[in-house]
Amino acid sequence: MADPVVLKTFFDKVDNLQDHYVERLREAVAIKSVSADAAFRDEVFKMGQWLVELFQKLGVSHESVDIGTQVLDGKTIKLPPIILGTYGNDPNKKTILIYGHYDVQPALLEDGWNSSPFDLTETPKHQLIGRGSSDDKGPVIGWLNAIEAHQKAGIELPVNLKFCFEGMEESGSEGMDEVILKESKRYFVGVDAVCISDNYWLGVTKPCLTYGLRGISYFKITVSGPGRDLHSGVFGGTVHEPMTDLILLFSKLVSPSGEILIPGINDDVEPLTEKENKIYESIEFTLDEYHAAIESKTTIHDDKIKILQHRWRFPSLSIHGIEGAFSAPGMKTVLPAKVIGKFSIRLVPHMEPDRVNALVEKFLTEEFAKLGSKNTLNVECAHGAKAWVASPDHWNYVAAAKAVERVFNVHPDYTREGGSIPITLTFQDALNKNVLLLPMGRGDDGAHSTNEKLDRSNYIEGIKLFGAYLHEVAAIKAD
Repeated sequence: MADPVVLKTFFDKVDNLQDHYVERLREAVAIKSVSADAAFRDEVFKMGQWLVELFQKLGVSHESVDIGTQVLDGKTIKLPPIILGTYGNDPNKKTILIYGHYDVQPALLEDGWNSSPFDLTETPKHQLIGRGSSDDKGPVIGWLNAIEAHQKAGIELPVNLKFCFEGMEESGSEGMDEVILKESKRYFVGVDAVCISDNYWLGVTKPCLTYGLRGISYFKITVSGPGRDLHSGVFGGTVHEPMTDLILLFSKLVSPSGEILIPGINDDVEPLTEKENKIYESIEFTLDEYHAAIESKTTIHDDKIKILQHRWRFPSLSIHGIEGAFSAPGMKTVLPAKVIGKFSIRLVPHMEPDRVNALVEKFLTEEFAKLGSKNTLNVECAHGAKAWVASPDHWNYVAAAKAVERVFNVHPDYTREGGSIPITLTFQDALNKNVLLLPMGRGDDGAHSTNEKLDRSNYIEGIKLFGAYLHEVAAIKAD
């Protein structure tokens, strides 16, 4: 068990520095590190440099790994570096590898934000609103704040830390898998376990530890026809319209009740057992919290257990958008010459991406043929990742559970999640080590959405949680 006196000293220091830590987060949020837009690529590099400078201030040795270039928005541009850091190299201490990302999703005030998305705004309820506050700048900075609080409190960090921060997570983590595989034989040698803080509590009141994630297959359907965009008043009713074909194909994918209509997709999904069904009964979760998070009562299911099962252990198909279609305000009577539809399938354990991809391509090709259209179809899987499950009985999770009890005075729920963090499986397979998901934010933080926030209390208590976790890891070694 970690020394309670040492932990109290550390906790007090974090409390004393909390305004400083909020200002540090404000600095980071102000950097518009949007990885999906070539216009912001300099900002992503700026955010990486900001982290390097913080590493230097805290005495974290580091390397920046160049991962080459990409073609984005028709331009060849450099990919942001993967930043590797080391704090401590005592062979008598455990070594924990911390992963995070410093890029963010796009955000515009006109999307519906209540304040400028890159100006961190604290509400009267002490919510820190800003793009990246919860995903993932708050957690990334939280780990470095924990180091600083130890230093200023005169407490030796009880473990060695390795860091791996990337700038392309929101855009498919280009180059990340290759770096992990390479560095598993060099930089990451000696790592005992991995910790990732890029997820959230299930609800808004109780912390959790997450040991499973769904995978993903993301698809692009391209329907092409005329050589250029046409006027509907001149050509409407005389040509096969790509938009019409695409909408018809979309209608074949999923029912309004969420049932995936592609034959064979569910064949590899494990049947639900009575024993597993009972696990969901003990998890602290309410429909009211879920409704608050989505700001509506439009859930397909009306009971807690079904909601959790369809969020975690069953696959889902979601339609995301259409590229090439007119979407601006006003009434434009254009017939797009080419449209690209985007959708994804969230995968669960035993669903293999290659098999799913083959089923999707076969189904869409057959359905397109039934339309009798003279347009052309192309189906592409843009990226995919398997589902991930870890052992919650591992000492890594035991230490985290003890840390939660120290900070929040409650035993955490053990959850799986519906989202995908493909890098978890890569770390687990490449390093052959347990991977823990230790969330900082709440289930209503709205990552990827408008008014993304991180509660001040979650930010500050999360810094304490990270530090307490490291002390509990060290104490387990001594037991």
